[in-house]
Amino acid sequence: MARNKYDVDEVLETPFDFTHLKRSFVYIKRYRGKMLLALLLSMISAVAGLIGPLITQHALDVTIPEKNGRQLVLLALLLLLCTGLSVVLSTIRSRILTIVGQHIIFDIREDLFAHLQKLPFSYYDDRPHGKILIRVINYVNSVSDMLSNGIINFIMEILNMVFILVFMLIVDVRLTLVALSGLPLFMLVMFSIKKHQRRAWQSVSNKSSNMNAYLQENIVGARITQVFHREEENAEIYDRLNEKYRKSWMHAVIFSNLVWPATDNISTLVRAAMFVVGLLVLEPATVSLGVLAAMTGYASRFWQPIMNLSNIMNNFINNIAYLERIFETLDEPVTVDDRPDAQPIGEITGQVSFRNVTFGYEKDITVLEDVSFDVKPGESIALVGPTGAGKSTIVSLLSRFYNLNEGAILLDGKDISEVTLHSLRSHMGIMLQDSFIFSGSILDNIRYGKLDATEEEVMAAAKTVYAHGFISEMEEGYYTQVNERGSKLSGGEKQLISFARTLLSDPRILILDEATSSIDARTEALLQKGIAELLKGRTSFIIAHRLSTIRNCDRIMYIGEKGILESGTHEELMAKGGLYYQLYTSQSA
Repeated sequence: MARNKYDVDEVLETPFDFTHLKRSFVYIKRYRGKMLLALLLSMISAVAGLIGPLITQHALDVTIPEKNGRQLVLLALLLLLCTGLSVVLSTIRSRILTIVGQHIIFDIREDLFAHLQKLPFSYYDDRPHGKILIRVINYVNSVSDMLSNGIINFIMEILNMVFILVFMLIVDVRLTLVALSGLPLFMLVMFSIKKHQRRAWQSVSNKSSNMNAYLQENIVGARITQVFHREEENAEIYDRLNEKYRKSWMHAVIFSNLVWPATDNISTLVRAAMFVVGLLVLEPATVSLGVLAAMTGYASRFWQPIMNLSNIMNNFINNIAYLERIFETLDEPVTVDDRPDAQPIGEITGQVSFRNVTFGYEKDITVLEDVSFDVKPGESIALVGPTGAGKSTIVSLLSRFYNLNEGAILLDGKDISEVTLHSLRSHMGIMLQDSFIFSGSILDNIRYGKLDATEEEVMAAAKTVYAHGFISEMEEGYYTQVNERGSKLSGGEKQLISFARTLLSDPRILILDEATSSIDARTEALLQKGIAELLKGRTSFIIAHRLSTIRNCDRIMYIGEKGILESGTHEELMAKGGLYYQLYTSQSA
């Protein structure tokens, strides 16, 4: 049976408290004025609606026996007015809370997105992108109603219970006590259901996350799936994840659906008890038809907010799991960030120094150990060696995508951990192995490296890397729209566009990580001319497996065994006959 990592759930958090709900008040407080207005309208609406049974009691016990037609009409109009007022105010209140809910969604998503932009590469290295995406979209949608309508409704239903209780006590204290006799039974039922219900909805959250993450991965990797004929196996995995989600949902719904019938049955038993006590136990003279009608009406309404509170609690229990995931993401530490005393680095010449640098992606597993070297301003450095030796790690550390375990990296004599990230990276022109193309025009993709660049500057950068030719041949030229990841472009075209984007930013330090790996030999020969012009006056680090492309670099460093094993010019290393010589001659054979 085909398996993959999404068959394994995340560990569930077991304790249930309102910590996360309390934290969410930071979003609610921003709209407390509208929330208080909505609460006030709800209170007036509730009181207006509760006058109805009193009007009914008066009509049955006084107005009808006295055959006072004029008063009966006035009472009917008053009842209609109260009902209409209640409906109008409820409608206005619902509109206010809808607006507040959408603002809360906006704020949470904005904070999530801003935080995700700051998280280090290590966060994305360890998590499927689909699991991140579902938290920003699905989970925020799920909790929005809870944080707007849910909070107000929770408060309002409690106030409703108090209002109804006051009206019931005014009508008949004895029957009020009968109505309250069902509360202990109700509390017992709710506490017995709550624990199982929470864990069931946490399981739904996990299964939904797994299914969406696997779906996102397969959409991105659709071509590889078809190349390797994995359609049936992937469908089998997705069917299994889908089935797990369905079963977990059905299991959770069982507990949710127990709440309403339990509450409704207890309400029915209480109203029946009121009739029995009112007609058979208490003296008929003290319990009129109007009193019974009013009390049963209030009793029915008394249990309505209790049922509503049960539904609200259901919603809270169901969505607390989602809220946990949202705050879990917001709590993810930004390990690579500016220090409180960080200062802009200012203008630089491009002098780079590694001082006893040790680093590993995982605890107790190092990729580099005690690495030291110096690079002069304007010097071009080639990094070569076997896959996984640490070449890309060196340039990632220089760009401060990760924090060092030990040692320091200096740029113009300044420790890069003590300067602001923005000022540091503004001097870096980085082209990684993955030539990512954003959805939009080619012009906008190149301009991504310098948002205020003119069209002439964009074209100049494209001409330097010999991308102008194929772009001009497109139907709309630089305004040609491309899809996310540049699905309609060849690998070479994507790399040339990415190269132009990097050049446009006019960096002092240029990092080319396998920058020419997807370009044919003819285009690469032309591109080398453009690179040669670009490298003048700039410090550069070039990673390339095709060694013919780095022969003219000022220095070549062979990376292996967690450090620098050889360093020198092409001629020096070839004369030495060591590791670089073996690597170069193996490619030339």
